[in-house]
Amino acid sequence: MPAVAMHISNGIIDNQIALLFAAVALAGLGLCFVQGRRELDDRLVPMAGLVAAFIFAVQMLNFQILPGVSGHLLGGTLAAILVGPYLGAICVSIVLVVQALIFSDGGVTALGLNITNMALLGTAAGYLLVATLLRVLPRTTWALTVTAVAACVVSVTVASQGFVLQYALGGAVDVGRSLGAIAAAMAGTHLLIGLGEGVITALTVTYVAKVRPDLVYAVRNLRRPVTREAVTA
Repeated sequence: MPAVAMHISNGIIDNQIALLFAAVALAGLGLCFVQGRRELDDRLVPMAGLVAAFIFAVQMLNFQILPGVSGHLLGGTLAAILVGPYLGAICVSIVLVVQALIFSDGGVTALGLNITNMALLGTAAGYLLVATLLRVLPRTTWALTVTAVAACVVSVTVASQGFVLQYALGGAVDVGRSLGAIAAAMAGTHLLIGLGEGVITALTVTYVAKVRPDLVYAVRNLRRPVTREAVTA
């Protein structure tokens, strides 16, 4: 039975659906490029490079938690918090393209599927929750930690269900499970992965926020900015 994984390989989803989501990915990335260019400054450019390198490293670690079900860290929420949702999605997309073309991790014909799930859906879901929570929670390290963990869990779970939707629309391989079983397995697996990613993300963003809050996009773009004193509380 083929393994069910977040990183979709060639032939798992039929070509028509793969082409459909390639168009979705191109449209989404086009929007990200337009919006991202407006936000570029001397702080975001080097940070985006560091974020992409970090995501590349963590995505190379694959975890098989259940029989026939595997997953890995995504990094979309971390990217969105540090460089914003638009540049964050671009960072994740660049990593996915490099992995597919050079390391054969994820199919080339499945790039649109993977970019839609991990770069667009995952990053957007994570950042929407981050933006919401940071406006209602106290301006403290604890609140930033809770926000990062919760956003990672939501981000990774939403991205995993993107795969389930794509498989429902055009699964080309019989994985020996019902669609409901696939959805449950993917959600359960990526809930655990999201918790682990949340811890890593929280440690990273709280440290950066303590020493250089101006480098944390989600913090410096609040209507009521988080001060260094508030973050270190």
